[in-house]
Amino acid sequence: MRTVRAALTTLGFVLFPLSAFLVLSPFLTVAPFLAVAPFLSVPPAHASGTIRVAIVESARTVELHGVSIVVTELGASGTDASAWRADVVRALATGPSVEIDGRRARRFRLTSERPIQMNGREYPATLEVVKNGEGLAVVNELPLEDYLVGVLRAETSERWPRDMLRAQAIVARTYAAYHRMLNASKPYHIVASTVHQAYVGVVPSSSPVWDAVRDTRGQVLFWRGGLFPAFYHATSGGYTEDPRTVFAAPNMPALKAIRDEFSAGAPHSAWSLDLRLADLSEILRRHGLDIGWVKAVEVTERTPSLRVSALTIHGTRGRAPLRGNDFRRMVGYEMLKSTLFAVAVDGARAHFAGRGYGHGVGMSQWGAKAMAERGYRAEGILEFYYPGATLGVLDEPARASLRPPSVVPPARLGLP
Repeated sequence: MRTVRAALTTLGFVLFPLSAFLVLSPFLTVAPFLAVAPFLSVPPAHASGTIRVAIVESARTVELHGVSIVVTELGASGTDASAWRADVVRALATGPSVEIDGRRARRFRLTSERPIQMNGREYPATLEVVKNGEGLAVVNELPLEDYLVGVLRAETSERWPRDMLRAQAIVARTYAAYHRMLNASKPYHIVASTVHQAYVGVVPSSSPVWDAVRDTRGQVLFWRGGLFPAFYHATSGGYTEDPRTVFAAPNMPALKAIRDEFSAGAPHSAWSLDLRLADLSEILRRHGLDIGWVKAVEVTERTPSLRVSALTIHGTRGRAPLRGNDFRRMVGYEMLKSTLFAVAVDGARAHFAGRGYGHGVGMSQWGAKAMAERGYRAEGILEFYYPGATLGVLDEPARASLRPPSVVPPARLGLP
């Protein structure tokens, strides 16, 4: 590990000790996101509108369970063609259609007075099974506010402070409303995974996440009058990241990189990974990069927050230049927890030492928790992680500043 420590020193990690260069932590959120126009104007839509969530995006077959599920075959125009009842529904992607009980159509709607179960979870309201590319998608259509309860249950801990949960509700609502507008003409608006936001379906009424959603009903963040993708991640590692370096997205001032001292002490503030070069060679081959046996891993470019933006893998039969985020995706988001790492090859292994968890853009969830524990209200948390953003309501786009509601004065931030 001496070589890794030397690499960390060379990279400048010693310039930012843990007391200053704080710790970091897919969820939601750690997969690549859409490169899209950054701001969308807000139409006069009521905050309690519905959203279409892809629970499964591309499967060959799915099985759903319930009590007296009404299965409706939908015609090309979306009109009901025929309906029947079943307690078990097995759907199969076949050719250009979805097949259920020997009937074929592009879309089927499933409704029931009780939740419908799939993959060990229960989902409310309405489900649709639709043909999606070579497979099928299962889409849950439900009120936006109910969806957010399932997001908070998946993305946070119910034991976390109330104001952290309130901040998370506003951020998740902003992110969902943005994608609902962006994908309005598509079969679904958002995916229930780290591609977008995790979502668990039905949540018991006793859960405190219901209060967080109710307390902030309809509230979203705006930048210059428009919605924007309010990214968030587990923990930043000391500095958040500019979305342009992660997602090749346009400039989004409300998501600019900032120093984040609140993430210190979070899980995954420091992590390490030992990866056999033979395994790394196989990972590259599986992704179409056959450069022989890996000999060296060279970081060629870093972002201002020291995350790896580009690297080159050298092998016995060539080399493979990669973007840092693509390399992380290939290795696995849970193994290579962030691109804020140093790497050194020693014998038959590559040693990675890093900080944080996730892409680093927007709000650090563990940092937000720490802020709430220090007395910050939700508005103060949002002010810190989304500088310049304003707080409003979906159907009443008010422009209330985030600064006045902050409990702790800005001077207490301890930032330059």
